Amino acid sequence: MRLGDQLQRLREEKNMSREELAQQINVSRQAVYKWENNKGYPDIQNLLRLSEIYETTIDELIKNDPTLQRKIDNNQDESKELDDEEMLNPGFYIGIVIIFLGIFLGIALGNLIVSTFLNIIGTLIICFYKDILKFLKNINKDFNEQ
Repeated sequence: MRLGDQLQRLREEKNMSREELAQQINVSRQAVYKWENNKGYPDIQNLLRLSEIYETTIDELIKNDPTLQRKIDNNQDESKELDDEEMLNPGFYIGIVIIFLGIFLGIALGNLIVSTFLNIIGTLIICFYKDILKFLKNINKDFNEQ
């Protein structure tokens, strides 16, 4: 049974209108309608409130909706992939190499300006590598269109 069907059944068992439920949760009647017609899902705070009102657990609500379970699994997979990408981000390694190069040149040459400049550049690369790539790709795209 999908979450929306469960929510509608539970609301009807409590003899509540959508308007009454919406007022208790502080959402619009349209939001309740969307949830009950499987056109959207309540966020975690609203799920908690619904479980209190219907005297059930979030676990019971989620277990019966395979679509919602897949959606939650997909979101977890995406966040894991992002974590993996962050660990393999070449900008981090490039930035570290530039920072160490700046430190080494600062010591070897005694030039504080070069050292500071390279350390700033390395730090910026670490922090903004993806943005720099997007910027360069846009420049390349604009250049190729002309």
